Amino acid sequence: MRKGLMIGAVAGVAVAVAMGIAVPRMRTAPKAAETQTAKALGTTTAKAPDTASCPADAKPANFNFTLKDLEGKEVKLADYKGKVILLDFWATWCGPCKIEIPAFIELYTKYKPQGFEVVSVVLLDRFVNAKPFAEKMKMNYPVLDGDPQQDKIDDAYGPLFGLPMSFMISRDGRVCQKHLGLPAMKDGTEPDEKTVKDIFEAEIKALL
Repeated sequence: MRKGLMIGAVAGVAVAVAMGIAVPRMRTAPKAAETQTAKALGTTTAKAPDTASCPADAKPANFNFTLKDLEGKEVKLADYKGKVILLDFWATWCGPCKIEIPAFIELYTKYKPQGFEVVSVVLLDRFVNAKPFAEKMKMNYPVLDGDPQQDKIDDAYGPLFGLPMSFMISRDGRVCQKHLGLPAMKDGTEPDEKTVKDIFEAEIKALL
């Protein structure tokens, strides 16, 4: 792990624990759920569903990445330009990630014909774990290996001190929403799959 990212991870642990985000111990080969130092709760930095739209000052997303998928095929993020994109950073050991994935599967099936894409990038995990996990969860959208370019990804979308971390990107390539952890945590209570799905769906529909 790059020194800067490691420092950011250490600094972010206390914040993440308080916010209920899944945090890896460090960059050194996390093993399944044992690598979690926080409980599987969640939070968000996005607006409520009824105001989900793209701010006028939204920054452009960085598409300058080529990552390998589960079959070893190279995938360019730039190929998704012009679509509404849910870019999700996650890991197989991440508890909150397992709550949001079923929603992503359903939303991808429902809105893909309208120009919606889910692009998931595995970080802070061994990519060899991703294929059996994806098959078990019946993930129907791209699963990419972000590990080799972790430093570059952190520069573009970080600091990534906790997972999941997701970004809603508009057709014109702007980052309209950002979620750190799961959306809609209230009074320390973890949101259910339906609540998570409803929030992401509102954001998607606002951009399609």
